[in-house]
Amino acid sequence: MSELTLAQRFEAVQARIHAACARAGRNVSSVQLIAVSKRQPLEALREAYALGQRHFGENYAQELRDKHAALSDLPGLRWHAIGPLQVKNAKYVAQAAHVFHALENVEVAQALNRRRTHDALRCLVEVNVAGEGSKAGLSPDALPAFLAQAANWPALTVVGLMAMPPLSDDAEASRPHFRAVATLAKQHGLTELSMGSTFDFEVAIEEGATWVRVGTALFGERLR
Repeated sequence: MSELTLAQRFEAVQARIHAACARAGRNVSSVQLIAVSKRQPLEALREAYALGQRHFGENYAQELRDKHAALSDLPGLRWHAIGPLQVKNAKYVAQAAHVFHALENVEVAQALNRRRTHDALRCLVEVNVAGEGSKAGLSPDALPAFLAQAANWPALTVVGLMAMPPLSDDAEASRPHFRAVATLAKQHGLTELSMGSTFDFEVAIEEGATWVRVGTALFGERLR
């Protein structure tokens, strides 16, 4: 079988999103595709942009900084910082990102708040509903206190929750975790849900995801 082109991959992912929305009785406009572009060459991002993709997700702050500068000629491009962040690198996310998906640390929040100089940075709080010791994210019990502190960060606006369920060979195994995150968001009046990746984004959409983070299904294996 010949290698699929990016255009073919993009079309296939869009078809999967449409089908998942139809199963869930949702309007496809309620789901935003984030093309996870970490370690992908600039040419691939430009090609995706030419296909109509505008939202790109980067895991590493320095890579986000560099790509933001290199692709500054593309109007309407939106950067999502989706990986864990150290305080020393908060300046890069504060300057380049439109949305930060992994807020879970007070010191990082304070650094972002100091460094953000334009419109408020939209943030999603990362939650660890499965209680995995190897993963970042707040426990559900810690979420209320963290959200209460958000009033101290006027340059940040918390709009939703982000989660990464435990790795599994079965996409259905992610469903109860996605459902728990959706319930938690509703309890706290948060409307955005960043959940689902190449393997399980259809299940995430069925459980209410508004942003899905898809990399491999769009770009293929990333560069090392």
